[in-house]
Amino acid sequence: MTLSKRKGGHASLQGKKPSNTAKLKRPVTNNPGHIKNKLKRSEMYGKYLLEKKAKKRQTRIQREKEAEALGEDAEVKKQTPRTLDNTRESEVTTVQPDDEEIIADEAEDEFAPYFSDEIRPKILLTTRPCPSGELFHFISDLMRFFPQLYYYPRKSYSVKEICTFGSNRKFTHLIVLSEKSKVCNGMLISHLRPSTAANGLGGPTAFFKVSNVIPSSDVPNNGSATNHVPELVLNGFTTRMGHRAGRFLGSLFPHNAQFQGRQVATFHNQRDFIFVRHHRYVFEEGQTTNKETGKKKTKARLQELGPRFTMKMRWLQEGTFDTQFGEYEWFHKRKEMDTTRRKFHL
Repeated sequence: MTLSKRKGGHASLQGKKPSNTAKLKRPVTNNPGHIKNKLKRSEMYGKYLLEKKAKKRQTRIQREKEAEALGEDAEVKKQTPRTLDNTRESEVTTVQPDDEEIIADEAEDEFAPYFSDEIRPKILLTTRPCPSGELFHFISDLMRFFPQLYYYPRKSYSVKEICTFGSNRKFTHLIVLSEKSKVCNGMLISHLRPSTAANGLGGPTAFFKVSNVIPSSDVPNNGSATNHVPELVLNGFTTRMGHRAGRFLGSLFPHNAQFQGRQVATFHNQRDFIFVRHHRYVFEEGQTTNKETGKKKTKARLQELGPRFTMKMRWLQEGTFDTQFGEYEWFHKRKEMDTTRRKFHL
């Protein structure tokens, strides 16, 4: 080997101490979720969070210094936090409010007679076989929540037999409650009334997972529900499937609200979770006085009546309940459909 090659060789061959680059502190710029080693990944993720927090603090200090230097001329810009809702991935089936095609379809679907108040719903409620005693507290709350709801014991009848029984006695809907550990964890809702939109048959049928059940007696400062028909609020159903699910739930209520009862039934969809609430709005005399009229101002507040629970739709099936030959309009496949946390379907 020549002398020139020796001079151009490795640093250790030239008598120099090689620099240890492993001890140099490198900023962790990306989330280290791709690192396969669990210990190394947790270590790097801790550094990532610390650097992220320090960078956020420096940005806030810099913003405060700029505002202090500008003084009164500084423009107050409110920072909008990033949430799963405002960073939601766009859905191709999102419905616009003025979509004439959707309006025409909904005017001829299975639920149009309920929303036009041509037909009043009549609901049959039953449970799984051998229900626990705790489930009946939830049933009593549902009977105060839904107008025209009638409970029948399940006994040994199948769901298909109950569907036939209900349709023969002019029931429009069937609700079947399931439970686990003496708490309701599922709700099957089937539309029994035949319609031209369903080719003269009943349907559809939907299954909802139920969670966070709080009975009326456990709601803070709860009131007592009356027999008045409540107003209905369907909020947050933006996609085509969301509209269908919202109209299905809306068909459980008569659409001749009795406003003197001041009761409101709300189905609020957020991130595909449907939050169910029951309120009464109360008018009270305030302490301040109106200068023009000389009368005390009236304040409005909400009083929750209960029950309080959350639903999440798992599947929607054409026709009445049939697990063997029924065709599914929509089925929630978690691994295939929930590719990111910002993708929602309702």
